[in-house]
Amino acid sequence: MRSLLKSILFAGLLSTGCFSARAQDLPLQTADAVVMTPGTIRTQIGFDFLQDVTFPLSGLNGDLTNVGVVNTRIGLGSIVEIQVQGMMQEFLSIKQQGASFIPLNLSSADSTNDVGDFSLWTKVLVASESGRRPAFAMRFGFQMPNSNQMKGLGNNATNIYSELIAEKHFGKWDVFGDLGLAILTSPNALFSQNDELMYGIAFRYPVNRRVTLLGEAAGRWSDRAINAALEGTESRGQARFGAQISAGGFVWDFAGVGGLTKNDPRAGFTFGVSKDFQLFDHAKTF
Repeated sequence: MRSLLKSILFAGLLSTGCFSARAQDLPLQTADAVVMTPGTIRTQIGFDFLQDVTFPLSGLNGDLTNVGVVNTRIGLGSIVEIQVQGMMQEFLSIKQQGASFIPLNLSSADSTNDVGDFSLWTKVLVASESGRRPAFAMRFGFQMPNSNQMKGLGNNATNIYSELIAEKHFGKWDVFGDLGLAILTSPNALFSQNDELMYGIAFRYPVNRRVTLLGEAAGRWSDRAINAALEGTESRGQARFGAQISAGGFVWDFAGVGGLTKNDPRAGFTFGVSKDFQLFDHAKTF
């Protein structure tokens, strides 16, 4: 199942070479309220390098490299969009190894790698922006347990998400944010979960027709004390600031990254590229 999923996604990424580019979510993690045009697919792939990331469940700390950060959005109707997100491969250069709450099977004493967890989302546009009223959308998703817990990077848990998104333009400024609920399965205890607040606030500012500046602060927050049963569900967050550049028929994006909690990266950067193409003609199909 895991191999099939990766093959399908990789094939979709390779197929984007002959279609025109449009703006996209990367490098942001905060979703906007707009849904994709019906029949259009937006395929994005990226690369992250993050310094001093901590994984409390496994006790590992080090520099994390994410290769093949995938974000695929598909417009199914005038108000509905589906989205697939995930990472093809994560590599951790281990700096420190503390106490682990789970048994580990690492590649070596100084490194480990694993496939990332993939998630599937549905976004529904509730109201378009009009006058002083912002646009509103709802987004629902679940995260699949693709990772191997013994590699020390993922929780190998199924998680459920729900959030409300709002978006408003102020002149050239595009400001959007989300607020929602994350129901995280406890990876170290049966029949246990941690319900957390999801948040995000972001902006886009077009400098000209080719360059757009953007930034955000986004993450999840837990109001519970993290004990042995809840390790791996602690609060997480990142701040990002960067740009999108249209060039050569693609949209290129990059951003600097800073962590908002003690377990998040001290510093890092992310880089990506995207294209849009027509998956089907919505008018003829329906």
